[in-house]
Amino acid sequence: MRLSAKKTLRPIEQPTTSDGANFFKIASRLQSRTAAARLRRTSDKIKSESMSTRLDVHKTYKLYIGGNFVRSESGRYLAAQSAAGAPLDNVCHASRKDFRDAVVAARAAFEGWAKKSAYLRGQILYRAAEMLQNRASELVNEIARSTSASGAKARQEVSLAIDRLVYFAGWTDKYSQIFGSVNPVASSHFNFTTPEPTGVVVVVAPDEPPLLPLVSLVAPVILSGNAAIVVASEKYPLPAATFAEILATSDLPGGVVNVLTGKRNDLVAHIASHMDVNAIVDGSGIEDLNSKLQSGTALNLKRYANHSIKPVAQWLSPKAEDPYWILDTIEFKTAWHPIGL
Repeated sequence: MRLSAKKTLRPIEQPTTSDGANFFKIASRLQSRTAAARLRRTSDKIKSESMSTRLDVHKTYKLYIGGNFVRSESGRYLAAQSAAGAPLDNVCHASRKDFRDAVVAARAAFEGWAKKSAYLRGQILYRAAEMLQNRASELVNEIARSTSASGAKARQEVSLAIDRLVYFAGWTDKYSQIFGSVNPVASSHFNFTTPEPTGVVVVVAPDEPPLLPLVSLVAPVILSGNAAIVVASEKYPLPAATFAEILATSDLPGGVVNVLTGKRNDLVAHIASHMDVNAIVDGSGIEDLNSKLQSGTALNLKRYANHSIKPVAQWLSPKAEDPYWILDTIEFKTAWHPIGL
């Protein structure tokens, strides 16, 4: 006889109210996490797209007047472009008022600078060369992106600019011995001729090369105690503006060198006619500009020296290290002293 066991069926458990609430909580939590992850992915995508398409903030290089970096009083600025016409940064467009302010700053700085010893002026110029060396890579980049020159050519120009500053720094305590004299006279007197700085000098730099001519023209002007107002390259102004920033961090007193950027033709007439400018050093190499500057010297007593060099590659040669350029911005004083007193 076979016994069969009865199978007991377990009743299906019905979900309680608390279990349903937990289910919905878990589902909503998973849903919120999914939405948050999707939101993060969308945010990261927007950030990456905005980083790749963001506009660069272009720098506006200021005028360097009286040791301060100031905007043009006219509020105007110009877009500096590369040799290929690509926009780089902005430079202030100097006006007649900016030039007058630079003359006032140079005149105020002249007396103190001229009274410094020749040794101290040489040390300050050497310090400027040190600062130029420290920021050489920045200047190389400015020259390369402005003129589309190769890195090697830009480095050569910067290296020569440093060497030229050092070279002229060595002339500060030597030029008076070489260019001065003790003159023979018939009476019982000593007769001395000694050079002195002339005052405020305007330096007009050529368009290219953008840095080396500026240094080569300014150094022989200020080493004797003059104060300078530099009209930078109109075509490639960025290296000159960066050089002004380097001067500001050296020991050169404010106002000894003032750097203006913009269009030369807006300033030429005012440079030529300004009564408190003692000399003009013109390295632009532009004949029409030369004539306008010289014609202005007929209206007021002002010295004019043409230091243009052509072809422009000669700026890299020893021709631009002429110590006789110092004579164009100095005056000679003769003194008599009785013998035996």
